[in-house]
Amino acid sequence: MSETIARQWLEASARTATDKQFTEHMDLISKRVSVTGVEGFDSIDYDAWYRVSEKEFAEGILKSVRYDGLKMLDSSESQVRFKTFEVVEASDATINAHGIEVMLEREADGKWRLLEERVLTEDEARQDGLVQGTLLRSLLNP
Repeated sequence: MSETIARQWLEASARTATDKQFTEHMDLISKRVSVTGVEGFDSIDYDAWYRVSEKEFAEGILKSVRYDGLKMLDSSESQVRFKTFEVVEASDATINAHGIEVMLEREADGKWRLLEERVLTEDEARQDGLVQGTLLRSLLNP
């Protein structure tokens, strides 16, 4: 069941971002979200995510998002934690690819939303089997 929840959320996140469905995409993100591991930031909260996404969607900066691989970590009735590999392509062909650890939480309205995201180091993503070193290097250095 937890793997199904993770896969459904990843599919919805990728689809809404790629299709520039801003309202639907933001509905997948908890108002209490915290993103860590992003270079240059201590953490990113909902308001920062909202502002950046709104601009990227409106200006067509984002071309596509996809997730590859899934490593389930743990789950309960209200939370699901897993790792995956995220590939974000911009309209100028720039690619940002990295492993991420994700925690989803079922909120009071019954929807599963992103509560925590941690960007993994390249070594951790490789150790978790999320990506092979040659794939990562080719994505980051086309």
